[in-house]
Amino acid sequence: MSKEKISRISISMPESLLEGLDQMVNERGFESRSQAIGDMINNQINEHRAKQGSEVMTGTVNLVYNHSTPGLTKRLHDLQYQYLDEVISNLNVNLTNTSTLSVILIQGPADKLNMIADQMITLRGVVYGRLLLNSYIIPPIHPFPG
Repeated sequence: MSKEKISRISISMPESLLEGLDQMVNERGFESRSQAIGDMINNQINEHRAKQGSEVMTGTVNLVYNHSTPGLTKRLHDLQYQYLDEVISNLNVNLTNTSTLSVILIQGPADKLNMIADQMITLRGVVYGRLLLNSYIIPPIHPFPG
C-alpha cells in the first residue's frame, strides 16, 4: 500500500495559541504539531460533511435512557426496525436498575442519520443523547431484497 502524498504548508498564529498547541501536543501524546493540526482539520472536515446532507457517513447514536419509562424501549426498537437500512447494529448495557446505555451503529446520508438520531434523542425517558458521525464508511452490507 503506497503512502499518501504529503504537502507542506506554513501557518501563522499568535504566540499564546502556539503555546496552547504545544501543551496539547504534549498532553495528548501527538508525535508532532503537524499530526495534531491534521487531527483537528480532519475533525472539522467531518463536522462540515455531517452538515452537508447527502454525503454517506458512518456513526453512532449514543443514548442513556430510563428503561422503566413506559413504551420507551419498544419505541427505540421500532425506530431501529423502521430504519433497517441505516441501523447496522446496537449494543445495550444496563448501568443501574433503571438506566441503560445504548450505542447504535448507523450508516447512510448525513441528513437522514441526523433525523433518525433526533427521533431517538427526543423521546420521553432519554436522559442523554448524542450523534457522532465520521466520513469513513463500513464495507457494503448486502441489502434485503426489494
